[in-house]
Amino acid sequence: MHLSKKCSAFKVVLSALLIVALLQLIYLSFLSKFHGKQQRYRYSELFGGSGAKKNAHPEKNSRKERLRYSLSTGGIFDNSGQYRVYKNLIKSDFTTNEKPGSDPSSNILALATHTTINNLHYLESLLERWQNPISVAIFAHGQDVKFATALVYALSFFCPHIQALVDFHLVCLSGEMASFPEQDREHFAGLEDCASVFSRLETHGEQYKNYAMSGNISYPNNLLRNIARGGTESSYILVIDMDMMPSADLHEQFMAMIAKREPASDEVFVLPAFEIRHARKMPATKAELVQLYQVGEVRPFYEELCPRCQAPTNYSQWVNSHVRETGTLEVAYTLTWVDPWEPFYIGHRSVPLYDENFKQYGFNRISQACELHVAGYRFSVLSTAFVVHRGFKIQGEFHARKDEENKRNRVLFRNFKEGLKTKYPSSARRC
Repeated sequence: MHLSKKCSAFKVVLSALLIVALLQLIYLSFLSKFHGKQQRYRYSELFGGSGAKKNAHPEKNSRKERLRYSLSTGGIFDNSGQYRVYKNLIKSDFTTNEKPGSDPSSNILALATHTTINNLHYLESLLERWQNPISVAIFAHGQDVKFATALVYALSFFCPHIQALVDFHLVCLSGEMASFPEQDREHFAGLEDCASVFSRLETHGEQYKNYAMSGNISYPNNLLRNIARGGTESSYILVIDMDMMPSADLHEQFMAMIAKREPASDEVFVLPAFEIRHARKMPATKAELVQLYQVGEVRPFYEELCPRCQAPTNYSQWVNSHVRETGTLEVAYTLTWVDPWEPFYIGHRSVPLYDENFKQYGFNRISQACELHVAGYRFSVLSTAFVVHRGFKIQGEFHARKDEENKRNRVLFRNFKEGLKTKYPSSARRC
């Protein structure tokens, strides 16, 4: 009798466990179907299928239509005829909603940057730090044209903060064309939110080294800088590479500074440039940066590869200059350009453009700084603002053709300098 009761109790427990297991299976099946429906709904929103007509948000549909329109134009050719440019491939809400007569103080300073799709994942942390308008020019070639179009669209779709502030421009070879990613849904598989899009970009970027593109394709860095610059209506622009980070609160501090001190028409504002060990967290303030600088975890940009390219910044003077406790941004000292200085700076939108003949490695930024000098500009170094490059730049980490490109661009630079004599005949300055 006692044994029979034990058997009955065991059967009851076993039955209960089986029921629980069955319920779990039903629940998991439901979750899977629900997830599948979510994914299908996501795709219908992304691509404008029947589900989108009933349920999609109007602003997301209009974004899709704007992208379709941008692509339908076929882009425009650059001055050389070698590249096709899709300006404003995707416009930010900031740019779209900007109207004549709106508050001009909202559009004083923008950040302009350029990249291949391989480094686009840095946009996430850049926007976290900047939190203001950014204009991004992306160069893509071959299969990456489709990938770039699809992933930029996904960023605007899944990341509200990116859609709010980031304008995207796409550049490819003149013989290539971008198209709406309707037939390329494999690019979207597994993308569910903003984090998953950046994860996909990061995975893609790990496969390539910058400038080392298949087919010996040249990276048109100065063309990209000009497109990014031209993609914003801001009065002042900071042009940096995608793998660099500005100091925190720079936008607000700069606006406060020029409200008190109107810049001269022949003045640009230099941000001392540094590089940091990969393992280190990016410093936000000058105090944090100086602390890392003193222990060798941060050093002047290009210190190992071309110390003369940044030395005129006078790092010793900047590091030791008095920082007011209020954190007010101001001009610490003013410099005249000397060869071969290539500073990063905030300049008025009217400063001369970059020379687009320079591509790949070497002399692309020096040439523009040289022109500023000949045109009569002075270089005012800001007291607490800076930019930091991710990782130390060291010998042996560059692509194979770096030295060959540098040699070719050196010859180009000599011709460029001769051309400046004609362009600025009344200037006594040379470089």
